[in-house]
Amino acid sequence: MSAVLQTPPAAAQTAAAHFAGRLAFETDPSDVAADIGAGVTGWVLVDSRSQESWDQGHVPGALHLPTREIAARAASVVPAGAAVVTYCWGPACNGGTKAALEFAKLGYPVKEMIGGFEYWTREGLPVETSEGITRRPVDPLVAPRNVACAC
Repeated sequence: MSAVLQTPPAAAQTAAAHFAGRLAFETDPSDVAADIGAGVTGWVLVDSRSQESWDQGHVPGALHLPTREIAARAASVVPAGAAVVTYCWGPACNGGTKAALEFAKLGYPVKEMIGGFEYWTREGLPVETSEGITRRPVDPLVAPRNVACAC
């Protein structure tokens, strides 16, 4: 018996609704980087980590708004109604999810950048610190070198 098919796949229509739903809630580092690189506006990227984490490195252009401060400060730093994309450390951290929940409770349309800052850096995307902007080598296990993944 197939371990993969022990639980049968969902019907195509059900699967389409599920995956469309996930995309309504999530984006990824490559899509965020593509929008930033193309100068696309209409959304705000929010790093929800601590000050120490932010100082260690963050996505250039992101706003720093730790999750515990969102309820009190969001209205003063994020335009009302702006779409928000949140991120935290990485896939083993649910901080970006918690931050997205806080923005949703305030009425903002929101998505979470899956993979967080970890996958941003592993894909070799730019990282900003007090010393400027740098890039780390691409991790070949998570992103192709010198080509777009075309996904």
